[in-house]
Amino acid sequence: MQRQAETATEVQELIDLLDVAKLVVSTLEMHQVLDAILKSAMKLTNTNAGSIALYDKDTQELSIFAHRGFSHDFVGDTRWKVRPGGLTDKILKSKKPTVISDTTNQKFFTNPLALKEGIKSMVCVPLIFNEDIIGIFYVDDFSPRKFNRRELRLLYILSSFAAMSIDHARLHETTRQLAVTDGLTGLYNHRHFQEVLDKEVARAGRYGEKVSLIMLDIDDFKKLNDQYGHTFGDKVLKKLADILRESVRDSDTAARYGGEEFTVILPKVGSYQASLMAYRLLRDVTKKSQRLMRGKGSLTVSMGVSCYPDDATSRRALIELADRALYEAKRRSKDTVVEYQALTRDEVA
Repeated sequence: MQRQAETATEVQELIDLLDVAKLVVSTLEMHQVLDAILKSAMKLTNTNAGSIALYDKDTQELSIFAHRGFSHDFVGDTRWKVRPGGLTDKILKSKKPTVISDTTNQKFFTNPLALKEGIKSMVCVPLIFNEDIIGIFYVDDFSPRKFNRRELRLLYILSSFAAMSIDHARLHETTRQLAVTDGLTGLYNHRHFQEVLDKEVARAGRYGEKVSLIMLDIDDFKKLNDQYGHTFGDKVLKKLADILRESVRDSDTAARYGGEEFTVILPKVGSYQASLMAYRLLRDVTKKSQRLMRGKGSLTVSMGVSCYPDDATSRRALIELADRALYEAKRRSKDTVVEYQALTRDEVA
């Protein structure tokens, strides 16, 4: 009878692992997969809590990506720096699983939040892909206990699934980013700009909001190219892209429209506010490019601003009117901003 019960348990464990494996290969939704892996790990090891943290080698930080069984206070700060001599540092250096049957009086287990949470035993498995640690897989209990070989073996298998899932998701994201970004500047490309603007106009129409568009063009870019060469011209384009990334809000979308022309989509922003943001951007371009342009004059841009639904009622019209305002800025004096609404008022006057 005991052997039958053990066999039934082993069969169920294999079924659980197979379900997780199917999920790993069938979806790129990393959060869904890691949560399922964590849930399975807690079930198979009969633990009360667990988490999966991703490791950023550049910043030496870990961030919790999936968690179960912990209090809000414990998971409230989901990112932490690796502390020399601490448990995380020990795991990263050894690249080996760490099993703690009783955390009491462990010299390296001094995290105040973990102590307050009452974690008494745990298994920490580094997630390794191509010899690099990409995260750490934890299962935790709130009382001292030992983990048997079967439980550890199952955790190693699940940790391999987790590492594979993370790598697949990152590869997919990298591929997706390459498809929507401009190769030279790293900003979004023309196609993605059109897709985002279409969605923002539809969203603004649905909720009765506004969305503004800034189109900007580098003044006398051809002269820069002719006088200093295309390599320097590429540096100018890259610098402008950097300035745009630094200057726009997180909710805005900056893109390279084509050549030396760029765009910024401003959700929930009217024409007047968009113009103020454009003038600030105008100053940023000249100021932040001084080092690059030393001995070559100043880098300036001209901008046109249009707004949905005040000026246009479609994505195409919004672009056409911003482009018309940009053309007028070029015609007037360059290094300036023209708002389409102001342009129409001038025409009427």
